[in-house]
Amino acid sequence: MDTPQGLRRKAHFLGTKIKSLRKRNHLTLEDLSVRCVQIDAAAGPSVSYLSMIENGKRVPSERLLQIVARIFQKEVSWFYDESLDDYAVDPTPRESAVTGLALEPGFLFSENLLQLAIPELLAQTGTTGRQFAHLLIRAHQESNQNRFPDLERAAERVGGKRFPLDVKDVQAIASDLGLKIRWFDKAPFKDRGDADTPLNMVVRSFYDAPDIVYLNNALRDKPERLKFDLANHIAHKVLHGGDGARSPQVSGGRVSGRRHDAESPNVDAQDILYAWRDFECSYFAAALLTPKTPFRQFLAKHAYAVDSGDKVGLTKALVMRRMPSVSPYPHWHYFDAYPPGNLRAVYRGNGIPLPWGNMTMVADPCKHWAVFKMFDTRSTKPTSQISVLRSGEDKRLYTCQSVRSRDAAGNAHVLCAGIDLAPALRAQNIDPLETIDAIEKSCNAGGGSGEIPAAVRAQLESIGKILNIGWIAEGCQKPATIICPRSSSCPRDKHCLGKQPMKLRPQIDEIRESLVASSR
Repeated sequence: MDTPQGLRRKAHFLGTKIKSLRKRNHLTLEDLSVRCVQIDAAAGPSVSYLSMIENGKRVPSERLLQIVARIFQKEVSWFYDESLDDYAVDPTPRESAVTGLALEPGFLFSENLLQLAIPELLAQTGTTGRQFAHLLIRAHQESNQNRFPDLERAAERVGGKRFPLDVKDVQAIASDLGLKIRWFDKAPFKDRGDADTPLNMVVRSFYDAPDIVYLNNALRDKPERLKFDLANHIAHKVLHGGDGARSPQVSGGRVSGRRHDAESPNVDAQDILYAWRDFECSYFAAALLTPKTPFRQFLAKHAYAVDSGDKVGLTKALVMRRMPSVSPYPHWHYFDAYPPGNLRAVYRGNGIPLPWGNMTMVADPCKHWAVFKMFDTRSTKPTSQISVLRSGEDKRLYTCQSVRSRDAAGNAHVLCAGIDLAPALRAQNIDPLETIDAIEKSCNAGGGSGEIPAAVRAQLESIGKILNIGWIAEGCQKPATIICPRSSSCPRDKHCLGKQPMKLRPQIDEIRESLVASSR
């Protein structure tokens, strides 16, 4: 029989272990409570009861321990082991995975000099103020891991954290804010822009100060897009007082990088203002339609399926863009890609290199990225992939789910959401390099793609259950593949381009080395 002292000690160690597992996997008490309830509604603990367990004030039942063990992929016996050494340190800190460049000497990067140099640099490279703003905004997103609590709170105040919202709900919010809706007819048209192949382009909506929102009648048949556009203009009213200083909402065409009423070819500060406002309004709209806590629970219920939004009238793009903002796991990336290789939207909270630039296409992108493969399929079903990314000596392991879709103008594009698996492996005391090497060896034996070894597959499937991301297991059932940033530096044993291209050393290096050697 347990003594009172023994029960207190038992409660302390069980609670400490559960809390450590929860923390190292970035789950809140509410997250863990929801996960438990989803498995067993009767045995799942409330947030307050779970807190008492973690603080040693209650002893969890055997059934609850089984549920927690299932969530974190542990044996129940592990919880009764009073060793603390193997889980005391959180191996997945939340700092940004995107590395920067040391700016030395520092005086050359003073604010005054940058203000003088940047406009000239942009003008000489043909970069517009709006394109430059997109790079700055992306860096801002990535450094904050796509989490902007002020915008979240503003959206929650307006929407009351209701989820899901239908079209009438969003229209009621607009009406309460004094917005008036006008409808117009405008069919898609061909837009060549700065490319040889024209794409369809459609004006979806625009804002007319101080309080009128114009919506394209074509949105009536697309309620998921209608909700987002209207929420976007609600954001402008809430955040900027409806002053009208923002871009129309368009789909398709070739994005030239300028706001639509711009005339000057030079950098315009207003371009940067419009780009930032577009981002703010878009983020607010997403938070209004998918408030963080209920949407996080929704994604957990559906194992982060990218098409889960079909059930509640949300576009796949919105669902996938919100995953990095609401997921407990911070190491995400997201691409929205148009053929043959134009990135319209990019987020890299896990530091994944870009397969293309998002302003210009590169000459030799690696053709094995999931987004490239999806360009060549007509299927609209999501597909998963496990990838080993090699860039020089750097090795990384990613999984993603991609889906081919069409924008409001009818153009085909590919959406891709993925995560870096290495931090999740480290969190379970698994050396990610050993896992990556095993997958890479199998891929090289298969010419660049290969079956995932059984032991490694079991590791990754376990990670998928801990993170509650269903498409990790789906990716494990398919051959993994080796990818890289550029085909010219392909790391495969059998080079993608055939013979490995020779890299010629600069002649000045040869001259320097020969002179130094002869003087010794």
